[in-house]
Amino acid sequence: MSMSISGVRSALAAVAATAPGVTATPYVPDSVSVPHFFTAEYDVEFDKAMGRGMDSVSLTCRILTSRADDLTGQVSLDNLIMTMKATLEGARGNGLGGTSLAASGAVAGPCDDFVVRRAQAMRMYDHDGIHYYGVDLIIDIIG
Repeated sequence: MSMSISGVRSALAAVAATAPGVTATPYVPDSVSVPHFFTAEYDVEFDKAMGRGMDSVSLTCRILTSRADDLTGQVSLDNLIMTMKATLEGARGNGLGGTSLAASGAVAGPCDDFVVRRAQAMRMYDHDGIHYYGVDLIIDIIG
């Protein structure tokens, strides 16, 4: 199977959008509607198996929340970290991780498997000149 990074980004955003109240986009948005999940930077390690048999990607996804109230924004972010891990990993083996998606008619997902590895860099983010509380989710993907 050949991994589709664009396909992974789109699929992760579609799954993230199923979390209650979350806006999700597969690419870095110009403007944010909080809480907002989006895929951002990634690193690719090629040729983990011979003959282009497998690549691995470490994808950074970002969650931004409001900073209108110091406490509320940070508590919201604390809760979203666990919600997003459960929501995203709930898609493993359900089309995103390589199994067929009967509802869409897809034969296989855009990657073989993935895991939400860690949350890091909980801090204030400046996005398009506006400050948000945010965190990075690091997702390890193989395909």
